[in-house]
Amino acid sequence: MPRIARSLILGLLLGALAGLFFGWIPFPPDARNSAMPDLSQRFRDEYTVMIAAGYAVDRDLKGALERLSLLQVVHIPSYLEKATERIIDTAAYDLGDIQLLVRLAHDLGRMTAVMAPFLVLDSGGS
Repeated sequence: MPRIARSLILGLLLGALAGLFFGWIPFPPDARNSAMPDLSQRFRDEYTVMIAAGYAVDRDLKGALERLSLLQVVHIPSYLEKATERIIDTAAYDLGDIQLLVRLAHDLGRMTAVMAPFLVLDSGGS
């Protein structure tokens, strides 16, 4: 029994070392840096939600617009409106994320009937 255990441990160790060697030396992974406009819709939506979350904290509308401009969309408020409605329709994100998106869209002057039920305004002025 100890011989089988030693053989198994030695085999696993050699296999791991061979995998690391071949994975990093002769066949290293390709570096992939995608431009923002090339991201899939899922990741563009995640980025948009992150921008809305940041906006909820700092209320820097200009900064949010600058960050969204990295997506290189033609008209940012229109893009945000469509993205928000798509996320609402597909229920792709939770209620809190949708409310963040709707608040940013509202502050950019974009409010639709689909988004209106999700609008939460602050009770106190900031």
